[in-house]
Amino acid sequence: MDAALGRRDGFNIFGTDYDTRDGTCVRDFIHVSDLADAHGRAVEYLLGGGESVALNLGTGTGTTVQELLTAIATEAGKPFPIRREGRREGDAPVLVADNAKAGSVLGWSPRHDLGSIVRTAWQWHASTGLAAAE
Repeated sequence: MDAALGRRDGFNIFGTDYDTRDGTCVRDFIHVSDLADAHGRAVEYLLGGGESVALNLGTGTGTTVQELLTAIATEAGKPFPIRREGRREGDAPVLVADNAKAGSVLGWSPRHDLGSIVRTAWQWHASTGLAAAE
């Protein structure tokens, strides 16, 4: 977001040769409101006598880093500088949550898709009014 707003001089993609749709890593991006909803449900579950349990919170949908950057550029209405760097040691090609257990234990499922995530994040970042990087 900061790169698209001119607050940073660009964005680095680390690795463009993964065995994914476009060569960039796949990640599971989730809206902060969906995380807050899951945490609220978890508190209610525990206060109601539920036992502690580990749950994965995510959309269950993988988005490549390049797809995310394209969505941000579309929302911003302009491209921004993207630098393609080599892979970082230890980065997994694909990380996507299996949220089925959170659904069964908490009755939770995410409501926001990538478009909603990017749109609301863009609106928030743009509204902060911070000056562009010098």
